[in-house]
Amino acid sequence: MSKTIICLALSAMLFALCFPAQAQQRTKVPRIGNLHGASPSAASARIEAFRQGLRELQYVEGKNIVIEYRYAEGKLDRLPALAAELVRLKVDIIVTAGPLPTRAAKEATTTIPIVMTNDPDPVGTGFVASLARPGGNITGLSTLAPELSGKRLELLKETVPRLSRVAVFGTSTRPEHAQGLRKVELAAGALKVKLQYLDVLDPKDIETAFRAAGKGRADAVLFQVAGPFASSQRPQIAALAVKSRLPVIYEGAEYVEAGGLMTYSVNVTDLDRRAATYVDKLLKGRTPADLPVEQPMKFEFIINLKAAKQIGLTVPPNVLVRANKVIR
Repeated sequence: MSKTIICLALSAMLFALCFPAQAQQRTKVPRIGNLHGASPSAASARIEAFRQGLRELQYVEGKNIVIEYRYAEGKLDRLPALAAELVRLKVDIIVTAGPLPTRAAKEATTTIPIVMTNDPDPVGTGFVASLARPGGNITGLSTLAPELSGKRLELLKETVPRLSRVAVFGTSTRPEHAQGLRKVELAAGALKVKLQYLDVLDPKDIETAFRAAGKGRADAVLFQVAGPFASSQRPQIAALAVKSRLPVIYEGAEYVEAGGLMTYSVNVTDLDRRAATYVDKLLKGRTPADLPVEQPMKFEFIINLKAAKQIGLTVPPNVLVRANKVIR
C-alpha cells in the first residue's frame, strides 16, 4: 500500500513539474525579425501593410506575436550587422524588404527561415533555386521588376507621342539591373526610341543625371534607380524633374505621391501584406524550401496631373482613362 502511495505521489510530482513546461511551450510568442534598408518613415506604409496582413490572420503585435524591426536608415553597409543582430536574438523568421536586406540575411543564417517581400529576380540573384521550389531557407514574393521596364517605356511613348530619345536612370550595382536594361532595349527597338543610359549610384548622381539628360536632348526619363538613397530623395527628384521640364515615369507610387509625374508598378504594399501569409505558414510548420515564390497580383498606373501641368505636358485622354488613380 505504501509503495502504491509513493508511486502516486511521484507521478503527481512529475506531472506538476511537466505542466508548467508544457504550458510555457503552448504560450510561446513567436518573434519575427523585420529588416529594412530604409528609414522607419520611408518604410511606414510597407510596415503597416505587413501588420495588416498579420491582423487578418489573427496575429496581434505585442500580444501573440513580437516583431523586431531593424532599419539601416539608407546606410546599406549596416545591413550585415543588423541581420546578425536578429540572428543573435534567435528570431523565428526574418522578413526582408528588398534584395540587399535579403542578401544580408542570407549571409547571416542558413537555418532561420527568410521571407522576401519584394525581390525583383530571386532566381537570378541566387536566393532560390526556382520559383516553384525554392530549395533553401528563403521564400517569399517577387516583383518581376525587369519585366515591367519595357511596359513603362511604352507608356512614355503613348504619353509623349513625339518621343524619340529617353534617358534611362539606373543603378548598375543592383542585381536586376542587367535584365531590366535588356527589356528596355527590346522595347526601344520596337518603338524606334534611342536610349541614353545614366548610372546613378548615390544621391549626388541624381542631379548630375538630370543635367546630362537635358544636355543629351532627352524627351523623357525612365527612372529605374533602386535603393534607400533614392527613396529618401523622392520630393527632390520630383523637383529636379520639374526644373528640367522632363516627363518621368517611376517604379513606385511613392514617387508620384511625392510630386512625380507617373508610375506603372507593382503594388508593393500588397506584397508586404501577403508576406504575412508566409509567416503564418512557417509558424505552423511549413518549410521555406517547399513554399513557392509568389508573383504580383496587383499593379498600379498612377498619373499626377499637377506634375504634368508644371512641365507643360498634356496627358492624352486615352492614357488618362487607363490610370488606376489620377492626382489632380
